[in-house]
Amino acid sequence: MPIETALRLAREADLDLVEVAPNSRPPVVKIMDYGKFKYETAQKAKEARRNQANTILKEVRFRLKIDDHDYETKRKRAEGFLKAGDKVKAMILFRGREQSRPDQGVRLLARFAEDIREYGNVESSPMIDGRNMVMVIGPVKSKVDAKAEQNAKRAAARTQNNPASTDAAEAPTSQEQ
Repeated sequence: MPIETALRLAREADLDLVEVAPNSRPPVVKIMDYGKFKYETAQKAKEARRNQANTILKEVRFRLKIDDHDYETKRKRAEGFLKAGDKVKAMILFRGREQSRPDQGVRLLARFAEDIREYGNVESSPMIDGRNMVMVIGPVKSKVDAKAEQNAKRAAARTQNNPASTDAAEAPTSQEQ
């Protein structure tokens, strides 16, 4: 449609001619209220920013000679981070003669990766960084999915807690009977 015709139609409808897709061939325009269009695009951008989630790198530190209970505590902590959608940096701190035994560190990190395989995947294999050995594990679920799941659980918990209060409001009192 020629631009003049579109402008005439927009004036007759007391609306604006808004260019929606300027890069397409031919450019796409719509007849609409420009103020409403700006408001809706701002709302969409705001919603996108709210739903955007930044993956954070959480750190779990081990010593080479870690006790089983301490190891389980660290493993559970890492599982919680991975369930929340964050990456985990597993780090083994070497001291003194322990530095001459990097193979034990690799075995410990391999065991750790095997134990949390359900929640995350190894992104970088164990490598020595000074006196430390480091391995990065990424979550299976993305941060956005984990956040959506958490919000759904909260909503379900709220609906379970609230029906009792609505039933009490509907029940007649002894004075009304």
